[in-house]
Amino acid sequence: MPPLTLINVTPADEALAVDEARPTRGELRAELLVLAGLVAAIAALYVLTPGARSADPLMLALCVTLIALAHAARFDLPLGWTAPVQLALVPTIFLLPPWLVPVAMAVGLVAARVPDVLRGRTAPGRLLVSPGNAWFTVGPAAVYALAGTPGPAQAGVVLLVSMLAAQVGTDFAISLLWQRLTTRASVAEQLHEAFMVYLVDIALAPVGLLAALAIGESPWYLTLMIPLFGVLAVFAAERRTRLEQLTELNGAYRGTALVLAEVVDADDAYTGRHTRDVVTLSTAVADRLGLDARRRRNVEFGALLHDVGKVSIPNEILNKPGPLNDAEWRVMRTHTIEGQRMLDNVGGFMREVGAIVRGSHERWDGGGYPDGLAGAAIPLEARIVCCCDAYNAMTTSRPYREAMPAGAAAAELVRCARTQFDPAIVDAVLTVAGVTPADERPLAA
Repeated sequence: MPPLTLINVTPADEALAVDEARPTRGELRAELLVLAGLVAAIAALYVLTPGARSADPLMLALCVTLIALAHAARFDLPLGWTAPVQLALVPTIFLLPPWLVPVAMAVGLVAARVPDVLRGRTAPGRLLVSPGNAWFTVGPAAVYALAGTPGPAQAGVVLLVSMLAAQVGTDFAISLLWQRLTTRASVAEQLHEAFMVYLVDIALAPVGLLAALAIGESPWYLTLMIPLFGVLAVFAAERRTRLEQLTELNGAYRGTALVLAEVVDADDAYTGRHTRDVVTLSTAVADRLGLDARRRRNVEFGALLHDVGKVSIPNEILNKPGPLNDAEWRVMRTHTIEGQRMLDNVGGFMREVGAIVRGSHERWDGGGYPDGLAGAAIPLEARIVCCCDAYNAMTTSRPYREAMPAGAAAAELVRCARTQFDPAIVDAVLTVAGVTPADERPLAA
């Protein structure tokens, strides 16, 4: 029997894994497509502004430096990252010809990643997928060009808001394309992730405008922003360190959970097979019910460890080839309490999992054990594990009985809805399992 594995991945794991891994072929193909579009957009901006095609090399170098420093203060997120780039972008728009704005952004993006590559914290191939991230500058640069490239003091509120809206719209459109071509994250996931990124951009845009207003006195006043970027880079480094520590801690929790599950597996072969199936079904039901990442994680660990307290049950009871008597049942029913005690000793979020383990044999009508909880007083995650546990137990052979047909097990779940099981969970289990009560025809789509 293969060892147990956990399929849950935390946002911290995702943030670091994306940075450290080499870009996939899909990512490189997507980057070529995005980069080709970016080059075409730069060419269009060049044609659109025939009177603004040259720039002072020193101003270009200044803008690239500010952009690189802003991106060095990079805060990792599950689907991407954010940085205080707005503080550098707004002055850059007013300092450079529109067509050079995305060029400066692309060069600054690559320059910002080089130190991490040299330190071995970022895969070198990630430099290849950096320039395409400059796409978000095309929208505001185009709006600025169409407005006649006024100075920062002459730009009105309408123009500034239009530029910001164009930035957000362009960025999200390219993000949708990128995710579609690579990770295929859902639109809902991207909206959730983008909300905080765009909120940061909107909050920093007025500060960037204040910096741009200093251009009238001297563009070199912009160098006063360098210490600010340094402070933000320190904060970003602190966040990354915490993410790395969180990843290590999550690994320790997973390792502990797997060791405990393997101990149960070694004592009771049926429990090991049963646990694997309950984990698979429970996480599918959690997805069906739309649980967030934290609660889905708790369902997964709760399903994995719902029988962990059985290590305290004597083997003669655990592996008895027949029904248990009353005294033996009293001993068996202590396993949920023992399971919670063990997980409470582990600490951290395992305490939440311990509450799920304790509640995994409660009944919807209050007739379960060990606390006699009823209805919504039973944690939702425990209700999911309880129903999935029962369905799998009925459809799996035991030493003292053969497995029930899936349709018969489904009918039993329906019969016990509102007494033993949460009826909403029963519906979700039957939908995920794809069975109809009393027969084995798939449910209609």
